[in-house]
Amino acid sequence: MPPSTVVVLADDLTSAADGAAPFRRSGHRARVLLDPTPAPGEGVTAVDLGTRITGATEAAARTRRAARAYAGADLLLKTVDSTLRGHVAAELRAALAGSGRRAAILAPAFPAEGRTTVGGVQYVRGVRVDASEFARDPAHPVRTADLARVLPEAVLLEPGALADLPQLVERGGVFVCSAATDADLDALVAALPRPGDALWAGSPGLADALARACPRSPAAPLPELPPVHRPLAVVGSANPASRRQLAALRPVGAAAVHTPEERAADPAALLGRLTEEARERVRDGHADGLVLTGGETAAAVLGALGATGIELYDEPEPGIARGTLHGPGVPRLPVLVKAGGFGDDGTLVRLRALLTRGEAR
Repeated sequence: MPPSTVVVLADDLTSAADGAAPFRRSGHRARVLLDPTPAPGEGVTAVDLGTRITGATEAAARTRRAARAYAGADLLLKTVDSTLRGHVAAELRAALAGSGRRAAILAPAFPAEGRTTVGGVQYVRGVRVDASEFARDPAHPVRTADLARVLPEAVLLEPGALADLPQLVERGGVFVCSAATDADLDALVAALPRPGDALWAGSPGLADALARACPRSPAAPLPELPPVHRPLAVVGSANPASRRQLAALRPVGAAAVHTPEERAADPAALLGRLTEEARERVRDGHADGLVLTGGETAAAVLGALGATGIELYDEPEPGIARGTLHGPGVPRLPVLVKAGGFGDDGTLVRLRALLTRGEAR
């Protein structure tokens, strides 16, 4: 029997959407919220705890409170970046402490994106993450790829050593599970007959495996996705790729607001100006749909509009969430959220098309 309540605890908005999207594909209703609420509703509730931009102590405190509030969920998943960025150890320990579970199962592999865990070491397309570009991340540089160093208390489990997982979970502890393929993640989930017994922690790869094991039938109906005629793109980055993307939007008639070039200015003030302009355009009827890039920018714009989150419609492409604004008294404005960064100079134009036509590539 599939779980009736699934809760995803995430460190930013885009990871919350990534964690919820596989369950939407498996037939569950799914919503992404900006703040914890007292109790989850039926379906999937993914919560953006905003811990990616805090220190480790605050991140742990927020995660512990949220895990305690949602401890009664049938299935509880803590998202973890597949490149180990963020406060991985602090948040996992806090989530376990607040969840009421005896054990945590950590599987950060995301095979579809080339992120694998071999012998308890995290790799990106065959390169250790601490030898990859993620070791130079300006906000959260990855210091080690070895999960035994990240979590010294953990027991390492290989894909062929899962027969005793139910007994290990019963005794309690933290278990780091290697996985190089989606089949490895499916085998891991299948090894625990009652998945609600443990706190799960992982990337979209693990969320996919859990969702495949817990389909809802009949599927919950999709929320209505109103047509969009006046899309507004909101870009919080001033890098050259963003500038090229914005220029490419003009010929197709999409409005755009973006962070000014002057990066020396106060980032909070810049973000405030960005969100206020977006709010005014929506209020005045100059925008009936939103394309938001970057978790921090997206959360700020949604908050400025009075939304509490997003009612998820689907994930038309990996890392892209599509849905409608969620919250009391908030119009059901279609919105599309993409994680930061652009793969090519046509990305924003393609996102606009996904929003206005309601089609996935």
